[in-house]
Amino acid sequence: MSVSQSVPAERTSARTFRSVAWVVIAAGVAVVLGRLMAVDSVNMLHVYTERLKELEKARSAQRQELIAQGLAGAELEKALQDWETRYRRERLSVMRPFLSSNDRSRWCTVRVLVEPDLWVYDEVEVNGRKERRCIPYALDKVIQEPGWDTIDMVKHDAEGRGGLGPHEGHLYSSKPPLLPTLLAGPYWIMYHILGWKMAEHPYLVGRTLLVLVNVIPLGVYFWLLARLADRLAQHTWTKLFILTAGVFGTFLTTFAVVLNNHLLGAVSAMVALAAAVPIWFDQDRRWWLFVLAGLFGAFAVTNELPALAFFALLTLGLLWKAPVRTGVYYVPPVLVVLAAMLGTNWIAHGTPIPPYARRHAVEKEENWYDYEYTVRRGDKVIVRESYWRNPQGIDRGETNRAKYALHALVGHHGVFSLTPIWLLAAVGLVMGLLRPPVEGFRGLAGAVLLASLAALVFYIGIVKELNYGGQACGFRWMFWFAPLWLVGMIPAVDWLAQRRWGRLLALVLLAVSVASAAYPTWNPWTQPWLYQWMEHLGWV
Repeated sequence: MSVSQSVPAERTSARTFRSVAWVVIAAGVAVVLGRLMAVDSVNMLHVYTERLKELEKARSAQRQELIAQGLAGAELEKALQDWETRYRRERLSVMRPFLSSNDRSRWCTVRVLVEPDLWVYDEVEVNGRKERRCIPYALDKVIQEPGWDTIDMVKHDAEGRGGLGPHEGHLYSSKPPLLPTLLAGPYWIMYHILGWKMAEHPYLVGRTLLVLVNVIPLGVYFWLLARLADRLAQHTWTKLFILTAGVFGTFLTTFAVVLNNHLLGAVSAMVALAAAVPIWFDQDRRWWLFVLAGLFGAFAVTNELPALAFFALLTLGLLWKAPVRTGVYYVPPVLVVLAAMLGTNWIAHGTPIPPYARRHAVEKEENWYDYEYTVRRGDKVIVRESYWRNPQGIDRGETNRAKYALHALVGHHGVFSLTPIWLLAAVGLVMGLLRPPVEGFRGLAGAVLLASLAALVFYIGIVKELNYGGQACGFRWMFWFAPLWLVGMIPAVDWLAQRRWGRLLALVLLAVSVASAAYPTWNPWTQPWLYQWMEHLGWV
């Protein structure tokens, strides 16, 4: 008896999709891992090569100098090794897998939380006696090392005053401190047990940590997407399209090679959504689903503040479906995550309010972005100004909000122009409201639409920094919506899957989206291809 006779066609189709899904997921994870291993600041390769050629000559000269000082034998070799270590750190540390001030700001925080040599102390008077007090999260020492500077810093004193002189107050990362604090755990093991120091082994440490925090979570994200597509889509072609779009057609894989909040925000939203779907659609009341939904729904907020809209709607939906279990199992992990977010910010800055809120303070004493600081280069002490006093290029931002909205949606940083698969999401969400494919989809579509509109209004209509997220491969503030929009497009793709021209249209939209995501190759901190093309034509 043939397989088609012995097994229902529907079950055969489901098994086929699941088999193919694992192939796509494996390929997607491998592509991301390959990108990660290839990441390097190749723009500095020529500098590194020339300085490496100088090393032998400099080592010979240093040996003669040490001999002239009377050193010999093991003592000479030890002094020479110490010199070479300093030389490599100061002269050869121009190449590393940290590509931007944005991710380097977080890496600096990870280092200062773990490496005792980088801890900063103040002298304080307690009961008439002077004592040394450690200043957690301060970057004052780490930025003195060549190649470890960053523009994503703020400056304030213990009382939260900004606008300080070069020798007052302390420097901190402007990024929320929870993510670096979590990453400090595995780095502590590498540093204190394995002896791996980030400054000496940037590739070994950086790539290992990125595999833990980016690649593995992204693999889980792909797997959960396949499960959701299998659960909610009607046609096998739709399921394959959704999975392929999620694996290759969004900017999440582009950002997998750097330490950032957008990827983890998207993964958190995916886990929360995947946990909520059986609760909402299938009346599943297993306790761990509520725990996962609460834990990762709240963690999405710690990575992307506008995810608060998604989190609020998620909470209301679960309270509507199962109020008691939501209160017992969902709320406690939410409180733990929110306490960690506010607590780490309080320890770092003396307030639960994030540094971003101090960007446009009218009073100089309240503006943490308006400051000067000093760095030492050899015998020289250099006074530098905060980059944000006079930002350059795209960081200056647009002056016209209407123009900003145009380019953020359909222009050079456009959500729909760079990744036109999101047009299918917009149509699919509307279809889900009007003609839900399965019972319960109307509520999901409404929640995703409301959260999307809230975020777009916030980033386009409210925030003052009209800079598209700075130099990046797209409008990165919205990247974390990828899992919600991928699920939201299912009704539209299901409809197109039944028509030859519809499948062709969907594939064209997918091809453009994959090309846009692949264009940055290994560095997401580059301008989109549309921006560079318009710049070449003189349009921007």
